[in-house]
Amino acid sequence: MNLSYLRYFVQLAQTRHYTKTAQLLCITQPSLSHAIAQLEDELGVPLFEKSGRNTTLTRFGQEFLTCAQNTLSSLDDGIASLQRSARGEGLIRLGFLRPAGIDYIPTLASGFLKRNPEKDIRFTFHTGSTGQLIEGLMAEKFDLIFCSQPPSDLHLREVPVISQKLVIITPEDHPLAAKNYASPKDLLPYPMIYFSQGAGLRQVVEHLFDSAGSLPPTAYETEEDQVIAGLVARGFGISIVPYMDLLEKLDVKILDLDSPASTRQIYMVYNDNVFMPPVVHDFFQYICQ
Repeated sequence: MNLSYLRYFVQLAQTRHYTKTAQLLCITQPSLSHAIAQLEDELGVPLFEKSGRNTTLTRFGQEFLTCAQNTLSSLDDGIASLQRSARGEGLIRLGFLRPAGIDYIPTLASGFLKRNPEKDIRFTFHTGSTGQLIEGLMAEKFDLIFCSQPPSDLHLREVPVISQKLVIITPEDHPLAAKNYASPKDLLPYPMIYFSQGAGLRQVVEHLFDSAGSLPPTAYETEEDQVIAGLVARGFGISIVPYMDLLEKLDVKILDLDSPASTRQIYMVYNDNVFMPPVVHDFFQYICQ
């Protein structure tokens, strides 16, 4: 069905006069008459009937008018939405590790909005483990994620954006608490609280012990670094976590990590096999500048 003919039909239903409608549409009256005749032939029912000098809708025309208006309204809304997207407006869907959401992500989003005050830009914010975030990116639930380095076999693209210092934490009465720093080998005898499997930091921490040849025994596993810090403070084990201000307020001893790999990198990750909307691309460039 010809969309232009639908627009002619709606306008004629409102104006109820062929000559006036043709003038409003900037077409000839024969062209309008032909369009309406084509619609009626396709539908198999009359849409208009004469009423003196004017034209009125038949009952079939009244029924079809609602359908035509809804169709054109949906189409116009879709066109307007795509045009806004082409102008660099729309929604940016972010997924990130909780530590990145404390300051880094809010600062980026706020700065980007201030730079583009004339544009209609919105964000959604979601937190999760690295594994959960990668799954969401692959399922196209997120546009960009901020997490540990993804597995190479997924062929995702990553840009390093944040470096976090890794530290050892122990209970204050632990044998290691007398030290100011320790190596991974020094930790081998002591039960450790690990990040859960699937957390990006689990692999980072385990990699630290490659040179030591083995891992400390597992005391507990959990997802959140703050929970790990709380458990360490209550004597449930030792751990390696990114440094955070919370550690200074807990009953833990903070030791420097004597290892070349004493930092944890957070990456901005994206899938370059999926189209990046203009607004997301602009935000990506803003981060990379």
